[in-house]
Amino acid sequence: MYKRNAQGWSKHIDFMLLDIIILQLCLMLAYYIRFIGWVYSLHEYRNLGILLFFSDILVIVLNNSLHDVIKRKVVKEAIEHSKHCIYVLAVVLVYFFSSQLGDVYSRLVLGLTFVFYLLFGFGGRMFWKFFLEHAKIRRVRNNMLVVVTEDSAEDILSRLLSDKQAGYEIVGVVLLETTNLKSVHGVPVVCDIRKAANYIAKEWIDSVYINAPINDKRIVRLMDACAIMAVPTHYHVPNMVRSGVKRFSEKIGGTTVLTTAINYATPIQTLAKRIFDIFAGLIGSLAALIIMAIVGPIIKKQSPGPILFKQERIGKNGQHIKIYKIRSMTLDAEDQKKDLMEQNRVKDGLMFKMDFDPRIIGNKILPDGTKKTGIGEFIRKTSLDEFPQFFNVLMGTMSTVGTRPPTIDEYEQYHFHHRARLAVKPGITGMWQVSGRSEITDFEEVVRLDTEYIANWSLGLDLTILFKTIGVLFSRKGAM
Repeated sequence: MYKRNAQGWSKHIDFMLLDIIILQLCLMLAYYIRFIGWVYSLHEYRNLGILLFFSDILVIVLNNSLHDVIKRKVVKEAIEHSKHCIYVLAVVLVYFFSSQLGDVYSRLVLGLTFVFYLLFGFGGRMFWKFFLEHAKIRRVRNNMLVVVTEDSAEDILSRLLSDKQAGYEIVGVVLLETTNLKSVHGVPVVCDIRKAANYIAKEWIDSVYINAPINDKRIVRLMDACAIMAVPTHYHVPNMVRSGVKRFSEKIGGTTVLTTAINYATPIQTLAKRIFDIFAGLIGSLAALIIMAIVGPIIKKQSPGPILFKQERIGKNGQHIKIYKIRSMTLDAEDQKKDLMEQNRVKDGLMFKMDFDPRIIGNKILPDGTKKTGIGEFIRKTSLDEFPQFFNVLMGTMSTVGTRPPTIDEYEQYHFHHRARLAVKPGITGMWQVSGRSEITDFEEVVRLDTEYIANWSLGLDLTILFKTIGVLFSRKGAM
């Protein structure tokens, strides 16, 4: 029976256990420095130890903190571990705030714990990686036979042999062509494709790695023979599409398929993001009602009409949605837009940005040329007009963090690669909003930032963007 390699965070269970142990040791040391005692002797600090334990696991699983931990270099590891420490601390502080138990614990103990964790956790990870790379750990030998074309043999063998933690040993190479080649990267060429099945039947072979055209009848016969002999085969999926996408197998309608996507989220990550959106949606919707009660009468006085503005936009994967905003423009703003397109700062017309938009409530050019602004400009500069979109977040048509939903006329001008930014639910804030907002006038840069967000998405990245959004709002940098 084939033992499948662990996937996701579970493949690094050793690093997870190391993190958990180091964090508990840091708590013990911090408590001893402050109180000269045993941390778990008090009920409250036993609970803190349990909270740290579950917070650490939660961040590792939901944020995928150990992704590519083996491959990360020193600087990258320092950055990723620092982020991990910040997220764990954030979970603890949120718990203290919600339970109002913060005063029970020593701030010095908590602070020292995370300073020690930042240092010793990083040191522990680097030491364990060094140990795994250099220690001669005896493992169960897994003999693998590699079937390749002569043209791809050098590249494939070099990739397979470079993975020092793979858990297999390449014992031979089978070439599709008849050749005089005796070895590849020191691995002997044992036979050609015609004799491969007989060779596998007589030798110690645990699995077969195949990198060859699937439409080659010899490969199909070899895979059938391996199935009869119960020898697992690993078929290398060729680069049928552009790099940078995720590929994984799954079942649809009882059939096994290879799925290709720019990124994917686990059911747990999806649930966690939705729970966070509901929590943020409730708070944001309450704030929206308060803001509407304050600025609503001013809007009505300066521009009679409804306080809320409802507009049809394009949501995830082309879905038509209606978003809500506090009205900052005159009622005929959409009709005026056509006449103002020549003044659009985004020249390709895929977004609309003006330096001084006369459609905004209160915007006037006085006889002497002075530009006067009013309530509309204020709520746009402070982004107060966006708060009713928390209603959309609660309804599930939007998320707190995502990509901004385009208007229908913008969407109709999209090229193939522009549609990539619609692969997630639209968000109130996102990557390009914290990278320049209206200062970015090149739509291709917006697409690049949004695509980068989707490809690298994690709950940790969402939190990072949210914290940056708060800073951008207070600085009003790039607002229009």
